[in-house]
Amino acid sequence: MDQWLRWTLRMSQWLRRPPSRRRLILMGVAVALCLIVFAFERLYGWPSWMTVNGRMPRVPRPL
Repeated sequence: MDQWLRWTLRMSQWLRRPPSRRRLILMGVAVALCLIVFAFERLYGWPSWMTVNGRMPRVPRPL
């Protein structure tokens, strides 16, 4: 299914039966948390302890 069609159908469902106030608050908190993490990363940069220093060797899985 085309992505635009999927989003259009989802929005039409939201218009017919809007989400509860509790779900709207939950979505707002999730978006705000993402924006805070994004802003923190932009202001202070990516921490060096979170950077991988090379490619880890693959461990063979047992048969």
